[in-house]
Amino acid sequence: MPKPLQRPPSGSLLTVAVALAAGAAIWWLLPDEDTPVSVTVPELSPTAVAGQHAFAANCAQCHGQSAGGTDQGPPLIHQWYRPDHHADVAFFLAANRGVPQHHWNFGDMPPQPQIGERSMQQIVQFVRELQQANGVY
Repeated sequence: MPKPLQRPPSGSLLTVAVALAAGAAIWWLLPDEDTPVSVTVPELSPTAVAGQHAFAANCAQCHGQSAGGTDQGPPLIHQWYRPDHHADVAFFLAANRGVPQHHWNFGDMPPQPQIGERSMQQIVQFVRELQQANGVY
């Protein structure tokens, strides 16, 4: 005869409820990745200025002039793209290989083979300086 299911202690249900509420609150407070965000552009290092030009030529059409997103691509000034979640190499891989849709509703990002390694380094520096100036770091 199968053993009857036992109800977990009421404290466990309370813990689960609190955890779910906390998760929902954190999710609610994050900016919507499908919505462009306002970006403060700081004084940039020379490398980031070069990256700004490369970004404008290769990335801005979808990600916006200051990486704040558009109706075609997500903002890179977002907690999901902070260095401890998306390391610099993730940007290189995204440009090299493309990215399947996962955090956003814009479809897959195609590879960007026209961006060379040096330009990519400059672009990443530009994005990281923007992130730091806008509290995403």
